[in-house]
Amino acid sequence: MASAAPWRVFRWYRGQKHYSGTYWSATMRDHVIYESRLELARLLFADFDRSVHGIVAQPFLLQTVLEGKIRKHIPDYLLLTDQVPMIVDVKPLHRVSKPEVAFTFDWTRQAVEARGWKYEVWSEPPTVELENVRFLAGYRRDWLFSAPLLEELRGIDLDGVPLGRAAACLPGQPGLQVRSAIHHLLWTQSLVTDLDQPLGPSRTLRQPA
Repeated sequence: MASAAPWRVFRWYRGQKHYSGTYWSATMRDHVIYESRLELARLLFADFDRSVHGIVAQPFLLQTVLEGKIRKHIPDYLLLTDQVPMIVDVKPLHRVSKPEVAFTFDWTRQAVEARGWKYEVWSEPPTVELENVRFLAGYRRDWLFSAPLLEELRGIDLDGVPLGRAAACLPGQPGLQVRSAIHHLLWTQSLVTDLDQPLGPSRTLRQPA
């Protein structure tokens, strides 16, 4: 299932209501599709999550009979995690409570949890956190960074150092390269900081717990 192709045929066309596309996932080392900006946001968070080691878009078709009718649903994502698989449906918050949507998600949850898996309905995340994760995602491609430089940074105690001063920790290296490498380490969570606040020079770096 980890290598399953998306269930629906993926199309782009002029005038379509949804913003569709593909996202290059550092987790998958490949492109993963999305059919809305909100789905793209969920992809960013999944790619940033160190407990996730697999992301599959539209992994399968669920089908059941309820109230005398055949019900079908294709979940948005399957996340393979360190614990149990998680099925994710992405929906704007203002639509989650609509009866037909709530009904579909309710029976989907029952079907998923009956297997011992987790089920999540995901809506809009906090704006600042999303902007921070989106920014750090720009540094997710590990081959763009010098491996010796990353290793050197990992060997330095940056715990408690403000982000704006961290680039000066290696005076023999170009500051821009050091700063970019630190952002990559924040993406991989070799370093962490508070992402609930705007990611600026005053953000304090921490070693992960």
